[in-house]
Amino acid sequence: MDEVVRKVAALGLPGIILVVTMATTGLAGAAAITAALAFLGPGGILGGIALLGVTGLITDALTKVGIEQFLLNIYQHRSKTEARSALLREIDRLPISKDLARSLKDNLS
Repeated sequence: MDEVVRKVAALGLPGIILVVTMATTGLAGAAAITAALAFLGPGGILGGIALLGVTGLITDALTKVGIEQFLLNIYQHRSKTEARSALLREIDRLPISKDLARSLKDNLS
């Protein structure tokens, strides 16, 4: 059951993004879908489809491990090739809670 919930959540976010973008176009029907996909994607409609697919993959990963572990894994991997001071400054600029930022910094230090 948990796997089904994760898959539905992963499919849900790209759908929400598409519907909200379609609503902002001021168009209806196929024209709204076309305009929304072209707006979302770098490189037009195909880029929009790719962006929604990547969003689904990221959402699926987040539902499996949680945002804190997901970010921690990313920053630990990046710390192998990038300066820790630069990563710590980047964490300060992220739109996340102070507790999450503190946890990420503690685990990197």
